[in-house]
Amino acid sequence: MNIFNTHTHLNDPSVSSVSDLVLQAKEYEVSHLAVVGSDLMTSQKAIDIAMQYENIYAICGIHPSDLDSFCDDYDTLIQLIEHKKTVGIGEIGLDYHYDTPSKEKQIHYFESFLKLATQFQKPVIIHCRDAYLDTFQLLEKYHKQLDGIILHCYSGSVEMMQRFLKLGCYISLSGVVTFKNAKEIKKVAEVVPLDRLLVETDDPYLTPVPFRGKPNCPAYVYFVLKEIAQIKNIDIKELAQITFQNALQVFHL
Repeated sequence: MNIFNTHTHLNDPSVSSVSDLVLQAKEYEVSHLAVVGSDLMTSQKAIDIAMQYENIYAICGIHPSDLDSFCDDYDTLIQLIEHKKTVGIGEIGLDYHYDTPSKEKQIHYFESFLKLATQFQKPVIIHCRDAYLDTFQLLEKYHKQLDGIILHCYSGSVEMMQRFLKLGCYISLSGVVTFKNAKEIKKVAEVVPLDRLLVETDDPYLTPVPFRGKPNCPAYVYFVLKEIAQIKNIDIKELAQITFQNALQVFHL
């Protein structure tokens, strides 16, 4: 069994040993990882990590919460996106949970990054928090020009998911699906089409059951997969194979 964890932050400052976490992941049959940047520095670090391992890849972009440090350095961003180990552009998107940056600023940059992404044959990885309608409207505007869309750590409703699916989006589920009170996400897991499903950890955040309260790590995507397999009443090995192939397809690997 091979598992593809499509969203991990091995480039996070809290990580003391990348090699130890990669080794642990292999013990859980997590063979492939995508390391995701949130700004120029962490995107470069994602590439540095990916260069050390055959089956680790980078995703480079500017998180909406990191826009103030971006300083419109599109030249550097494009260099990172064009790197041979970069398989996606992200994470980009909208986050309305806090008041800053302003909604107007976030929308401006999200649209500029989507326009940029139309120039490259790489998917976009979308961060969306409390902003599903605005996110949908922008993706609806550009989806035909984009080469793949991943809704990372999806936490919206089933109804909203159906709208995103019509745009051809992939739905990536995290450890939240294992939480007892995450009833809506369990419904999403139940009905999401198998050919549109991806799995992730978003570590070191959103640690799944049975490790809640402890730092998350790439290996724990196994428990995300296990929970979804139970919800869908499908063999975990079959689900691992399906989500693995989905990741290879969207990332052009």
